[in-house]
Amino acid sequence: MEDLTNAVKSALKKNDAAAAVKLIKEFLKDQNNIPLKIAITGKSGAGKSTFVNAFREMSDDDEGAAPTGVTQTTLQCTAYPHPNYPNVTLWDLPGIGTTKFPADEYLELVGFEKFDLFIIISDTRFRENEVKLAKEIQKMKKKFYFVRSKIDNDIQAERRKRDFNEGRTLKKNREKCVQDLGELGIPFPQVFLVSSFERSLYDFPFLREMFKRDLHAHKRDALLFALSDINQKIINEKKETFQSKIKYYSILSAAVAGVPVPLLSAAVDLGLIIKVVKEYVAGFGLDKSSLERLAASSGVPYTDLFAVIKSPLAKGEINKELILKILTQLACTAALLAAEEGFRWIPVIGILASIGLSFTFTNKALNHFLDTLAEDAETVFKRALNLD
Repeated sequence: MEDLTNAVKSALKKNDAAAAVKLIKEFLKDQNNIPLKIAITGKSGAGKSTFVNAFREMSDDDEGAAPTGVTQTTLQCTAYPHPNYPNVTLWDLPGIGTTKFPADEYLELVGFEKFDLFIIISDTRFRENEVKLAKEIQKMKKKFYFVRSKIDNDIQAERRKRDFNEGRTLKKNREKCVQDLGELGIPFPQVFLVSSFERSLYDFPFLREMFKRDLHAHKRDALLFALSDINQKIINEKKETFQSKIKYYSILSAAVAGVPVPLLSAAVDLGLIIKVVKEYVAGFGLDKSSLERLAASSGVPYTDLFAVIKSPLAKGEINKELILKILTQLACTAALLAAEEGFRWIPVIGILASIGLSFTFTNKALNHFLDTLAEDAETVFKRALNLD
């Protein structure tokens, strides 16, 4: 980022606003499209497809969901992009050890080298084939995670016993998985117990935290926005990530202000703000589809979640008229916008003043919108958990 800042400054000093604009646009485009490929593998019937759907906050019968069933349903490597962030893709891989995908040819057939991280799933015990996979992934120096799926089935089975204890049942299952893996040559493995139908329970949240810890910074940001969970920690992390980009949007706005065309800067500023605000709404899960999914998972009606949102930005179409209406209610941003266009008519010094004003205007406007939408996300989170 420091290299980008220096390059932009150099272009602006040479009065080459077009070059500065191009540099920033390319940077922001790259930042918003960083690919993250997560491979879901294991034996056939272990619940890989259901896990793919769960991670994407989709039901098995939703349009675009990975097909599931008691028979082998994944017959080839299939990519499932995240519905809101298509740069994040979950790959449902065929079951290892089948006739079509024998264990000794599996790695080559599915092209393991293209994935960023791997989830090895079993719904019972981990066997030799899963361990072979893990060791090959280790050789590639990539991250993998053992996931014991369908843990809710085990809980329900044990619940029939008179001395049922959920904590003891989970501990027993975890210890068995660790023992099996240890005997097969994976010492001290970390095993995550999950239910794809109860994403807030057991180890599903811890698994997502581990992903974020192990990924490089840019890949981590890509994952962060694909996480549809709304909680205070994720809201704060998303806000920090959004905030880190505001200076680049502001520099972009300032660079355009250096082009001596009346009203151009104001038009670009508003178009830029509309685009970024839409990203904020989607990122915080305040769009209609995200709220509907939250309503379904939390049991709180969509109308109740929608009712606690205060910002008009998350309640209707985001367009130039709405943005201007909100900005004119903020004395500082309205004055900055007017002053910027006024200075543009003053030769030489006016352009320089306009550049500074454009930077400040975009910076203040985006920070204001980010703050208000983050507050709405917090309010929705509390309402979903009945904390209000």
